[in-house]
Amino acid sequence: MPWWELIGWLGSVLVVLSLMVPSVRRFRILNLTGSLIATVYNAAFQIWPYAAMNGAIVLINIYWLWRLQKQTTPAGRAYLVAPVGTDDALVTHFVERHQDDIRSTHPRFDPAALTRGSAWITMHEDEVIGLFALSPVREGTATVLLDYVTARFRDYGTGRHLYAKHDLVAQQGITRLRIEADTTADPGYFRRLGFTELDGALEKRP
Repeated sequence: MPWWELIGWLGSVLVVLSLMVPSVRRFRILNLTGSLIATVYNAAFQIWPYAAMNGAIVLINIYWLWRLQKQTTPAGRAYLVAPVGTDDALVTHFVERHQDDIRSTHPRFDPAALTRGSAWITMHEDEVIGLFALSPVREGTATVLLDYVTARFRDYGTGRHLYAKHDLVAQQGITRLRIEADTTADPGYFRRLGFTELDGALEKRP
């Protein structure tokens, strides 16, 4: 099979794969990549109707990725962050239900560590979509044990809403949040939310 035909197939595969991804942001990125490849491929062979269609899809994906990046809360969504006991049945059930996905996003997360810290749930309407947990505060510093949201809501909107709630950490006497870089599968998420790298960790001052 010629190399240029492989490139065409790659674009098609990425578009199809994007339709199987529950995360809105990842869907847009995969769909954008596949559509961009398809645009170049069709333009190279002067298949203009398909080149134009895929070019339009590229622009649409760029627009919505920009919207996801800029919005604090995606259109139509309202979030509630509420404190919960780390030993509450709700927390235990949520962690057990999503344990495989939590392990993929926070490879070193230990559920037993929850009992020694503080936790909050994130809700959208009547659905629990996330769990945020911190270690006990030491000299004003708390370690992020878990910052997890379900795949369908995994964009920067929930994180911006969470970290914009200054009262959430101020009431705990926290002056600095910290997470070890190797405890998260996506350090870029924390960097985009204002964390900076320092001594192998990511830190943020609320």
